[in-house]
Amino acid sequence: MRSFLPACLAIVLLASSAPLPAEPLRLQLPTANDALLHGKPEDFYMYVDRNFEGEVTKPWSGGQYGYVRTMLRTSEGVLGIRFHEGIDIQPLERDSSQNPLDEVKSIATGVVAYVNSAAGNSNYGKYIVVEHNFGDGPIFSLYAHLSETSVEAGQRVLGGAKLGRMGFTGAGINRTRAHVHLELALLLSLRFDHWNQNLYGSQNLHGIHNGMNLAGLDIASLYLALQENPDLSIPAFLSREPIYYKVTVARRGPLELVERYPWLKRGDHSRPSPSWEISFSASGIPLAVAPSNRNVSKPLITYVRTTQSRHEHHTSSRVTGTGRRASLTARGLQHLSLVTGDFPDSTKPQ
Repeated sequence: MRSFLPACLAIVLLASSAPLPAEPLRLQLPTANDALLHGKPEDFYMYVDRNFEGEVTKPWSGGQYGYVRTMLRTSEGVLGIRFHEGIDIQPLERDSSQNPLDEVKSIATGVVAYVNSAAGNSNYGKYIVVEHNFGDGPIFSLYAHLSETSVEAGQRVLGGAKLGRMGFTGAGINRTRAHVHLELALLLSLRFDHWNQNLYGSQNLHGIHNGMNLAGLDIASLYLALQENPDLSIPAFLSREPIYYKVTVARRGPLELVERYPWLKRGDHSRPSPSWEISFSASGIPLAVAPSNRNVSKPLITYVRTTQSRHEHHTSSRVTGTGRRASLTARGLQHLSLVTGDFPDSTKPQ
């Protein structure tokens, strides 16, 4: 891990109209808790309260990224089937009433893209999104469950700049389990409002910075990987992520997602083809997009990782089936439509 910036540099700068210049991928931790980097995960992650098969426990593992919650006994053993898209970092300081005191800081230089200062407007409670430019398209960090926010949208921040203070706002959290939930994510669509309106018919209070539009990667593993290779990039890191399934869809022009993240391209995108084949991780992160010669009238799974238990357990219920047999669920089709942009524009008459 590269050295943290000196505290005197951790200041907030006013935004200018100039675009944010690209910076190397140099991540800091958002609080003073650095136990993750010293092989002490039990001192880093906030535990979850678990009652599984009558046994009540408080495992720190539930604060990790991945399928670490809602345990189920399956033919493959006990699995976590609920996905946790970020990491939950426990506080180091509390006051006499056990309120957390830890400052939450930006993990890298960026621009504050969004601030939700109304705790009741999101399951994240009060949360902040910062946009970063590491040279590979916009990457977003998200800081949730804050007790207070200290910045405004549009402000430029350096790595280590204070964004707010740890708290316990939002759903499923209390004072005892106070923590900051941290994500590092790709942006799926600039048309999220239309997707949300078509699917739910409800108001979206958070614009494109709604959590459903941010595909979080395994940030804890990225921190550890950067210790080994400080020159690692986001594309190189995601190239290590196993592909869980591939979906072939009819080609209806270029994909907005690929224009934003050109490193997703595989093969020659300039040659005509009837379809795209999109590779996904188990968590639903798009990993690659390649032209395909297959003619399809509707989305078709053309590869799936073989497992003994149902694919629903490994894909947030986006894929159904077992073994080599798989198909997209309604939820999987909804996620695919967000990735491809294949949904109506709610502002246009149908």
